[in-house]
Amino acid sequence: MSTVPMTAKGAERLREELSRLKAVDRPRIIQAIAEARAHGDLKENAEYHAAKEQQGFCEGRIAELESQLSAAQIIDVTKLNAGGKVVFGTTVDLLELETEKQVTYQIVGDLEADISQHRISISSPIARALIGKEAGDEVIVKAPGGDKEYEIVAVHYV
Repeated sequence: MSTVPMTAKGAERLREELSRLKAVDRPRIIQAIAEARAHGDLKENAEYHAAKEQQGFCEGRIAELESQLSAAQIIDVTKLNAGGKVVFGTTVDLLELETEKQVTYQIVGDLEADISQHRISISSPIARALIGKEAGDEVIVKAPGGDKEYEIVAVHYV
C-alpha cells in the first residue's frame, strides 16, 4: 500500500470525524434500528430500512476513514525548515497580477483538499507551479481558462 501525504491538521480532522462516527452516530443508528425492529413486520417497515441504509453509509465511511488514516504519511508543517520555500503543507499568500486580488491557499494532500476552506491539492496546477518557489517570486499557472500570473507575497509554516 502506498502512502499518501497529509497534514497533521488534516489527519486530526479525519480522526475527529472517525471518533464522532464511532461514538455518536453508530450508537444512534443502532438505537434507531432497535426501535424500528420493535414495531413489528420488517418487510414493510420504512423506519427499519432507512436506519439500515444509514448504518451502511456510516460503516462505509468508518472503513474509508480508517483506510485513509492507515495510508497517511503525516507531515507536520510547523516542524519543517524549508528556508522560506513553498512545500507541502505551507500556506501561501498570493497576489493575482492581472486583477490585483490577493488569495491565500494551504497546499494539502488530495484527501483533505477543500477549495471553500482555501486548501488546495498538491496535485493541482497552482500547487505544482508554487512548489519550490519563495516570497517575491512570480509564477505562471497553466489553468484550463488560460494562464494566470501570481506573485508570492508570503509563505507561512503554520
